[in-house]
Amino acid sequence: MKYIELKIHASRQGIEAVLPLLMGYGVESVSVDDPADLDTIMDKENPYEWDYIDESLNRHPDREPVLSVWLDDTEENRDIVQNIKIDILKLKAEEQYLTFGPDADFGRLYVESETVDDEAWKDKWKEYFKPAKITDRIVVKPTWEDYDAKAGELVLEIDPGTAFGTGTHETTSLCMKLLEKYAACCGGAADGDGAAGGGVRVIDVGCGSGILSVAAALLGCKYVLGTEIDSEAVQIARENVELNGVASQVKVLEADLLKGIPYKADMIVANLMHNLVMQLAPDAYTHLDAGGVFISSGILLEKRDQVAAAVEAAGFEILEIPEDGEWCAIAAQKK
Repeated sequence: MKYIELKIHASRQGIEAVLPLLMGYGVESVSVDDPADLDTIMDKENPYEWDYIDESLNRHPDREPVLSVWLDDTEENRDIVQNIKIDILKLKAEEQYLTFGPDADFGRLYVESETVDDEAWKDKWKEYFKPAKITDRIVVKPTWEDYDAKAGELVLEIDPGTAFGTGTHETTSLCMKLLEKYAACCGGAADGDGAAGGGVRVIDVGCGSGILSVAAALLGCKYVLGTEIDSEAVQIARENVELNGVASQVKVLEADLLKGIPYKADMIVANLMHNLVMQLAPDAYTHLDAGGVFISSGILLEKRDQVAAAVEAAGFEILEIPEDGEWCAIAAQKK
């Protein structure tokens, strides 16, 4: 199968400016080749977590970073690539007109693309996806890695395939930590097996790989419904549900956010882009029982106040807004 390889040459600051632009086109799987930041990335201190790091980057420490994206070679994606190129030209013009201030330096913002017939990139990121303890209790383990669980740990096996969600990105880990915390609050005391979710009903909106749905089930939540608009992601999520042995608790449906979903819950989790969180907030309110908790993430810090205002306008009371790098999550309760 052929793929479109898109490479964007930019400074580190430029890459940070380009990422939200790519996310606007639904592009969330990227690699970065940044010679100056290898140690920081490997230590997970960078504001973004990357899919993989090119092995050659430490041989050219003075070279400008390169952000790479691969897309299926379809007419739709060829149009997306052209639109990305245009948007990056606009971004460069805005930088030159000092829209981002006199100190902004996005580098060259040079874009190149070519059609390639090589699937090696699809699995290369797996070399860097290792078991990781995401919360106090939950360890996320890729299916191809071994892990000896310690006492009290819940091991969540995941194969994200082409769906978003490995647990290591700040947006997912923020959601998972809040899920663990409020599942315990909503569910009361832990049961005999240490599960704190007891009778909690959860809706995971835009569930992607199903990682948060599975996490809720492992935490003991009684019933979990995952919704996902992408049919391929639905299949991947269902496979991960089966893999973790929680099919009796988790159901995954193809749906656009909460449209057509008659179910009400104690908790709604949504790791989405900020505009979708704002769009979802009123429906989340109606799909929660009194006192229910709405957890949302995928929110850049610069959008925090805007999203929080929309969540409050929908009738929620903000409980907390934890941050991690350039991202934040919002926990809110139905009044």
